[in-house]
Amino acid sequence: MENESKKLFLLKDEKVSKALIKLGVPTMVGMLIAALYNVVDTYFVAQLGIAQMGAVSIVFPLGTIMTGIALLFGSGASSYLSRLLGNKQYKEANHCASTALISSLFTGGICILFVLLFMTPILKSLGATPTILPYARQYGYVFIISLLFNVFNVTVNNIITSEGASRFSMVAMLIGGLLNAGLDPLMIYGFHMGVMGAAAATLIANIVSTTLYASYMFSKKSVFRISIKNIRIEKKIYIEIFQVGLPIMVFQILTSVAVGITNFVAADYGDSVVAAIGIEARVIALGTMAVFGFLKGFQPFVGYNYGAGRGDRVEQAKKFALKLTSCFCILAAGGIICFSSNIIEIFSKNDSVVMKIGQEALILNSIVFITLGFQLVYGTFYLALGKSKQGGILSICRQGVFFIPLVLLLPGIFGVQGVLFSQPIADVLNVILTGIFAYRINYITQVN
Repeated sequence: MENESKKLFLLKDEKVSKALIKLGVPTMVGMLIAALYNVVDTYFVAQLGIAQMGAVSIVFPLGTIMTGIALLFGSGASSYLSRLLGNKQYKEANHCASTALISSLFTGGICILFVLLFMTPILKSLGATPTILPYARQYGYVFIISLLFNVFNVTVNNIITSEGASRFSMVAMLIGGLLNAGLDPLMIYGFHMGVMGAAAATLIANIVSTTLYASYMFSKKSVFRISIKNIRIEKKIYIEIFQVGLPIMVFQILTSVAVGITNFVAADYGDSVVAAIGIEARVIALGTMAVFGFLKGFQPFVGYNYGAGRGDRVEQAKKFALKLTSCFCILAAGGIICFSSNIIEIFSKNDSVVMKIGQEALILNSIVFITLGFQLVYGTFYLALGKSKQGGILSICRQGVFFIPLVLLLPGIFGVQGVLFSQPIADVLNVILTGIFAYRINYITQVN
């Protein structure tokens, strides 16, 4: 009970800025470590060759899709759970947490089975060229199996974040990330497994993280009591989960589809272009995941205080989050732009096309990265309040409504430059849309 009281004190009584730092920084670090899984894989696989590096880029969207399924139930439940805790509805919170976890594993398992059965046509549809396909298959089969454990990890991560247990979440992801980084060279080179070794390292790391999360959830350290008897297949629970989780899942899937389409379009310009864009995507993903990580702590704080009727704390949290994420994005973008050539050299310094395209893609996307905090804070803010319509629109437009038509249209007009400029233009359009939504909700807050 004392442990539970400390967690809930953080949400309801701690100074807003201090609470958000305590909640957001650990999840930020944890998400950065999770993003490093793919960067580390890319680094070590890059030493094997361009085709092997391209294979990791091709498989990458499948991991994003599975993460989206986990976020559907995990992040969707997190928003509802934080509001239930704010209303002191602990029994209902146990029902929601148990239902979300089992539903996530069941859905994820079915999707993973489907991907395993149709791996080759799926990889081809994602842009695997004849030279990349054999390596994509080697990497893909093991990597996809590892995603079942990742579904559990991401779902539990979001559930326990809603109770303020962000520090443990960070530790679990940190251990998994460090283990993955350490196993990569051993499995790839020491055991001579090649590209498959990178996937095997991820599998082992995910299993270890799953063990840690399971030990937390089932040792009564958590506020929630996960058990079969607490599962409720009820319309109300799923509506609450889906109204927040669906926009987040759609965002993840659209991100995956966007990467897949980009790879498919880029394949017309050669393996080096696919590899270069893959490097850029992983580097920018590090910064993106850091912002996402902080907002994972921001969301339950807003949801809890909104449920408890503390509008003053909700407004303070929004303003603090905007300042902090914007400062981070500016600093991160500046660093990437200044060292863009050095960053690309880490992965490939012998291929002039990878160097040229990769550096240009990094600079372009870093410029618009400055606005990412503004975009994501308001999208998360709406979802934390349970306003799924507005939050859903902001989630879908950036990678869907704006980006997909651009990446399909512009390359036909401008060639490879059209591929590179599609995401920056989509971000500019989404900033304008977010500004409209921000004005509306700020106006409503001031009036009320």
